[in-house]
Amino acid sequence: MQKKAAHRYARALFALAREEDAIASIRAELEDMARLLAANPDLRRRLFQPLHPVHERREVLKSICVQGRGSRTIQNFFAYLIEQRRLVAFEAIHDEFNRLADEAAGRVRAEVRSASPLRDEQRARLVDALARRTGKQIDLTVHVDPSLIGGAIATVGGLVFDGSLRTQLSQLHGTLAQGRSQHGND
Repeated sequence: MQKKAAHRYARALFALAREEDAIASIRAELEDMARLLAANPDLRRRLFQPLHPVHERREVLKSICVQGRGSRTIQNFFAYLIEQRRLVAFEAIHDEFNRLADEAAGRVRAEVRSASPLRDEQRARLVDALARRTGKQIDLTVHVDPSLIGGAIATVGGLVFDGSLRTQLSQLHGTLAQGRSQHGND
C-alpha cells in the first residue's frame, strides 16, 4: 500500500517537475534532502514521526528550506507529504522519482553481481553490451558476490542476464543429460 502511494506521489512530483522543466533541479533537491536526513537522525525523527504535530513538522521543514535547501515546489511537496502523513515514504518516493527521471533521459540502472572485481575494460564492455541489448544508456553498479563461482549476473530493470559459471554449468549438465537420454533411446 505504501509503495503504491509512494509511486503516485513520485509520479505527481515528476509531472510537475517536467511541466516546470525542472527535472534535474528537483532531482538534485531530493538528493540534498536525502543526504540531509541521512546525516541528521534527530531531524529525521522530528519530520517522520507522527507524534510530532503537523504544524511543528511544517515549521521544521520551513526552517530547512529557508536555509536554501528547497525550491517552492519542493517546499510545497514536502508540506503536502507531512499533511498527508506520507513523509515516511520519502525513500520510496525519491527512488521512484529517480527511476522516472532516468527513464525520461533514456537511461536505465543496471546492477551487476560479479564473482570478482571488474577491471575497467570489463566494465566498459559490459556497459556497452547492456546498452546494445536494452537500447538505453546504462548506469552501472557492480557488487562483488563471493558466493558466485565465476562470471556475473546483471539485473537491468526487470531483466536478468545470468552469465554466472554456476548457471552455465547447470545448463551444460542439462544438455549432457538430455543428450544421454536421447542417445540411450537409439
